[in-house]
This record gives sequence, structure tokens and C-alpha cells, in this order.
Amino acid sequence: MTAHDAQNPTFSKPAELLDRERTGHKGTFGTVLVIGGCAHAPRHMLGGVMLAARGALRVGAGRVVAAVPAPLANDALVLLPEATVVPLPVDADGAILAAESAESIDAALSGIDAIVIGPALGRSLGAAQVVMRLASLGDRPLVIDADAIRAFASHREAALDLRGTVIFTPHPGEALVLAEALGLEIDCVERGTRPSAAMQLAQRLGAVVVLKGAGTVTSDGLRAWRCDRGGPALATGGSGDVLAGIAGGLFAQFAVRGRTTANEPAQAAQLPGAVAALAVEIHAHAGDLWARAHGDAGLLAHEIADLVPDALHAFRQKS
Repeated sequence: MTAHDAQNPTFSKPAELLDRERTGHKGTFGTVLVIGGCAHAPRHMLGGVMLAARGALRVGAGRVVAAVPAPLANDALVLLPEATVVPLPVDADGAILAAESAESIDAALSGIDAIVIGPALGRSLGAAQVVMRLASLGDRPLVIDADAIRAFASHREAALDLRGTVIFTPHPGEALVLAEALGLEIDCVERGTRPSAAMQLAQRLGAVVVLKGAGTVTSDGLRAWRCDRGGPALATGGSGDVLAGIAGGLFAQFAVRGRTTANEPAQAAQLPGAVAALAVEIHAHAGDLWARAHGDAGLLAHEIADLVPDALHAFRQKS
């Protein structure tokens, strides 16, 4: 891919939804591990990680495991009783203990098909160490979102540690933090320059980048996808967390299908950009469904997640 190609990307089509197997069970449709939540000063946060978990379930994942700081574990079960919760050990201030949390996460990884890390994670040394450890594993699709993006960018030459299928989902501010860490000068805001910005980030990272905002652009460094759905209703707290969960849920399903269908390639491995772009389209269409009934303001993030099945149904009706 030349620099000229990055300035003038060709837009591609998202992946197509997988069929739902009539005889399937929850294991057939993948398991997602979502890691996040913050139990230390100055902010206690839990909603983001549970919104991501909700998004993963609503897009059809068979099971979700939420790994959150131990003091928040009971509340996590109240927010989403459909999830399995793994408590992460913390220090006296409530910050994640890296080594002990890594052990808890390792124990939970059996049977996990995709990972999402970052929603409401907060900023601590232990959390950053967990992010970098997962980024270096490379054995499952990994969605890096929100605070995990900043943690990743804070490490010197962090891109050298990336392995496997990794998807970054930054908003423009987080994209600029990544760009600065990578030595890139890009414009992540203007519509005309956003495709180039996403592509340059993806090329430098060797990963998929979902540059969120009006006209979200997804790139794998070779191709680009622009979403023309969605609108200002989606500009609400937690919206991006739901998108990260939708992406994780889709990657889990594609990963399972790739392993269990002898004559069908693993699309999650071959077309990660197209799968990420599909997540963006589903998320945006859910927002459109709400806006048609209610207008452009007042949407709550959990309502986006809860409209995802309607968006999926609409997509399947058109196919």
C-alpha cells in the first residue's frame, strides 16, 4: 500500500451476517470475554464494561464473561445477570493487581473465542500491564477500546508487541493519542481526511482501526469501509462501549464458524476489517431504528444494544 493509496482509499463492503444454525447451542455462537471496570479513585466505573457485554449478547454471542475489579463483581451481576462474572484482584486502593489479575484472566480464557478490553477500565499501571499482555498473545481476536487504547499508546513502541487479529476502536481524541505515539500527523475529524487517517493508523499498527464519529471509517491498512448510517442520536455516553461489544460478539461467532466448518475459511482471520465494518453497520442501524421513533436526542446506550436484534433482523430480511 503506497502513501498515495492511503490518501485515496477504495471503499469495500462489510462482511455478511452468518446464518444461525437451527441445531446450535450457546457454544455454537461463541463466547466473549469483556474486561473493564474501575474501582479506584478518582472514578468508579462499571457501566461501560457491562454495556459492552450486553452488546455482545445482543448481537448473538452465546455467552459473555465479564472480568471486572472484585469490588464491582456483585453489581456487575445485578446489571447483567446473563453474564458470567470473574472478579479481578485489586490493591487496597481498588486498582487492578496485574499479576494476580492475569492469573484470573488466564483461568477464564478456556473456551473464550474473542476478547474486548477497555470499557470503563480506568487508568492504572496494573490495567495497562494487562492490556499489553493480552495484545501480545495473538491467539484470539482482541478488541482494544477506550482506556485500553490510551494504555497501549503509553508504551514505547507498543505496536511491535501486537500479535494476531487486533481491532482498535478509537474516537477522534483517542486516535490522535495513538497517532502521536506512532509519530503520525493526521486529521481524524474532517470527513475528507478521516479515511486516510484510519488507513495510516491501521498500516502503522498492523491492525484494524475503527475511527468512530460521524461517518465511522474502518480500515485494515489495505482497504477502507465507511458507514453512512447512524446520526446524532448515537452521540451518547456508552455508545462506543456497545459498539466494542458488538464487534467482540461478531468476531466470536466468525471464529467459531471458521473452526467448525471444514470447507469454509475462518472469515474472522481473513477479513477482520470487513467483520469490524459489519459491527459498525449494525450499531449504526440500531441507532437509526431508535431515531425513527424518537428523533435525534435522548437515546441511552443500553437501548442501542437492545435494538441490535431488530437491526440484525432487518439485515437478514434484505439478504
